[in-house]
Amino acid sequence: MYAIIETGGKQIKVEEGQAIYIEKLTANEGETVTFDKVLFVGGDNVKVGSPLVDGASVSAKVEKQGRGKKLVVFKYKAKKNYRRKQGHRQPYTKVVIEKINA
Repeated sequence: MYAIIETGGKQIKVEEGQAIYIEKLTANEGETVTFDKVLFVGGDNVKVGSPLVDGASVSAKVEKQGRGKKLVVFKYKAKKNYRRKQGHRQPYTKVVIEKINA
């Protein structure tokens, strides 16, 4: 059984036991979070939402809060002596999907 959920402005396909990296959540490590925005549930009996599946939810456990690798943002204009270098690290939350309630 799998489901498609929406979190952090993105749609993610999840299965039970899968670990995923999503946009940062305010939950602490070890807490359980519930995703109520379920768009699709697949498996033996398919449920398609319009736009959401009624009564469906996905529960997950927060495993880790972290920050991604550093990205270098470099702005440059040729022949104008204009250069700007800036770094960025995107925060993320690693969650493990425990149960898909459909």
